[in-house]
Amino acid sequence: MSFEIPPLPEIALEFLEDASPEQPPGFLRVVRRRLRVLYPDGEKSVPFTYDEVDRRAIDAVVMVAYFRDDRGEPWVYLRSALRPPVIFRDSARSPRPEADPRGSIWELPAGLVEPGEQSEQGLREAVVRELHEEVGFRVPPDVLEELGPSTFPAPGVIAERHYFFCVEVDPAARAEPPLDGSPLEHGGAVVAVPLTAALAACRSGAIPDAKTELALRRLEERLA
Repeated sequence: MSFEIPPLPEIALEFLEDASPEQPPGFLRVVRRRLRVLYPDGEKSVPFTYDEVDRRAIDAVVMVAYFRDDRGEPWVYLRSALRPPVIFRDSARSPRPEADPRGSIWELPAGLVEPGEQSEQGLREAVVRELHEEVGFRVPPDVLEELGPSTFPAPGVIAERHYFFCVEVDPAARAEPPLDGSPLEHGGAVVAVPLTAALAACRSGAIPDAKTELALRRLEERLA
């Protein structure tokens, strides 16, 4: 059965004022706007304030480097990530205990699309750079395959888009990743695991990262 998603309501936002607070330079900044909703019948909402998070490099690439073993089973590379927001998450506000209070989680390698890379070629250059820095593979841009459309991981908070790519690699060609000098990356681990095991870990909650599960599921569909 075919079904078309219905069109979105003709609802718009009217920008009234930038009320962003003064803040020192940092990786993130708060953008505060005064807005009003415009409805299809001509009505307008009362003005309201809406906060969002912004950063200089707003988008990111997510990479799945994979290979096939002697039986043809696909394996993927994951990287450990230390996430301060997870570490300092207030457990008193959580309905369930955290799986790992240290804040380390397994993720697919990912990285920001830097200023100057806002183009189709720039996206691929970002993937090439981040795959080398985080996993240790050097690949040419033309072997990268886009893995489905981009997504908004947290559209109520930040306008970041994730762009997904995959590439088949030779495990013997992997070198020690140079990393980017961040203290959070130093000491991290890179592991290769069967795609089926990685997906099982997503289903069980052992891998709680949403972008990782989405990309792994897309790769499974691609290779089926």
